[in-house]
Amino acid sequence: MTDEKPRVFGIAGWKNSGKTGLTTRLVETLVARGYRISTIKHAHHDFDIDKAGTDSYRHREAGAQEVTIVSGTRYAIMHELRGDPEPGFEEVLARLAPCDLVLVEGYKREPIPKIEARRLESANRTPLDAQDPHVVAIAADHSVTDTALPVFDLDDTEAIADFILVTVGLPT
Repeated sequence: MTDEKPRVFGIAGWKNSGKTGLTTRLVETLVARGYRISTIKHAHHDFDIDKAGTDSYRHREAGAQEVTIVSGTRYAIMHELRGDPEPGFEEVLARLAPCDLVLVEGYKREPIPKIEARRLESANRTPLDAQDPHVVAIAADHSVTDTALPVFDLDDTEAIADFILVTVGLPT
């Protein structure tokens, strides 16, 4: 099922719009269907996946540009930018191992097909689909009538998964 360049589909929306919950449910659903799924998550703030005092943390603090941690169950490569610009989306995508589909959470300005997550609890509820021609559907926890795009219940993971597979050209 793997191609040279992976198929990509985005989950976009404002803070607290349900992106992470939807992404997580989609990964579970698509993996259960036999697909190899990778994800890319864009963070708008500083983050750290390492803990102070660990060996790998000490390596980074000493100035290493990349630190790789390897065990019998997983490996992680941390790359310190050290003042360099944030890598572009295509550069990040190129670093992933082969898979069937990459689900992208965030990167709402990337020219990739995406579903817009909307929740009433979100502080910003400005629709993205009006400004982004790459939004191909909406998943919401409330009624949406201001669009001609397909609208899904935010919790209807199976239907959203089917839609994504059809959109990227994979069998459902």
